[in-house]
Amino acid sequence: MPESMPARELHRDEIVSRMDGLLRPNAAEPDRTDAFLPSPVVQNHAANLAFLPDGSLACVWFGGTMEGMGDISVWMSTLAPGSDRWSAARQLTDDSQRSEQNPVLFNAPDGAVWLFHTSQPGGRQDECRIMARVSADGGASFGPPRLIGETRGVFVRQPLRLGPAGEWLLPGFHCIATPGARWTGDRDLAVMLVSRDAGQSWQTVAVPESTGAVHMNPLPSRNGVMPAFYRDRFAQSVRRSLSHDGGLSWSAPEPTVLPNNNSSVQAVRLHDGRIAMVLNPVNAAMSADRRASLYDEIEDEGDAPQGTGGAIWGVPRAPMTLAISPDEGDSFPVMRNLETGPGTCLSNNSQDAVNREFSYPSILQGPDGALHIAYTYHRRAIRYVRLESA
Repeated sequence: MPESMPARELHRDEIVSRMDGLLRPNAAEPDRTDAFLPSPVVQNHAANLAFLPDGSLACVWFGGTMEGMGDISVWMSTLAPGSDRWSAARQLTDDSQRSEQNPVLFNAPDGAVWLFHTSQPGGRQDECRIMARVSADGGASFGPPRLIGETRGVFVRQPLRLGPAGEWLLPGFHCIATPGARWTGDRDLAVMLVSRDAGQSWQTVAVPESTGAVHMNPLPSRNGVMPAFYRDRFAQSVRRSLSHDGGLSWSAPEPTVLPNNNSSVQAVRLHDGRIAMVLNPVNAAMSADRRASLYDEIEDEGDAPQGTGGAIWGVPRAPMTLAISPDEGDSFPVMRNLETGPGTCLSNNSQDAVNREFSYPSILQGPDGALHIAYTYHRRAIRYVRLESA
């Protein structure tokens, strides 16, 4: 039996010593198993989980020196069925001139595995492109990059869904800069990219009245209604909108009871119909911490962001919490903290251990009912958590 994982927040050297992919029991929670995914790079962020065709659990994320830099690439590790260790990380993208971020895996109906990710110059999210690579061997290898969609500035983060007639629905958000200024997030809005020809062409459809609502996260329908949840650029509340036509059109996003700190959330429909979400349940009203922008550390002094002041950055990213709703997101009576700490995120610096955020979660439920969760740990590592049940 491997040494158990301490219940307290870990420091940099402890994190690095455990980045071997080994599954370890949790010292404080008997239904929980943890691992830190292997990675050869100093910054690791924005995990997404998916099951591959052979039943392996895959995790993709982006890593390098610092978000927005040209050495940021997409990485992947897998956990084979019955294994007690995640595989060594594999680098899946290699454009040294662009920051390649926010990877998402998709199992297409024809058996191919698609990798979608963003690609941007520096911190210019308004100049982003969506790229894809396709695997014909279950994720063992991926083909060359291809451009997805024609709208520049669209970012992705959340998994795809299939529409009522088999459409591919790729949720995204359009990053829009104020004319003459750098992007700050003030004017971002939600979009759905729709493909009716298995990913060959895409239509970008805006979600109405969605300024500030990003990381659109649609879930399977229940009683004919499909909910989607959103991160809030204004650091107030997780938002929700509804679709009555299988995800092709959406209502305007409205606040939920859950606070949001302008950081990613992710939800999943459980086998019993409930919704499980992982998030940081804090908002701007709960902290005075602020930073100028997401990329202020890599922007030139004379090129500082000049937004309208709407988007809020720097609110702490902790705790990392599992919340469960029995009523489609109207309420979340079950709340369980997976990680606690200060959540300091006033810097993206991973090398000097000045960032202590827990963020950008991903969640899946396995066939056996277990929950699989992955998230950023201090921007130094990706932590994986298995809970035996919800």
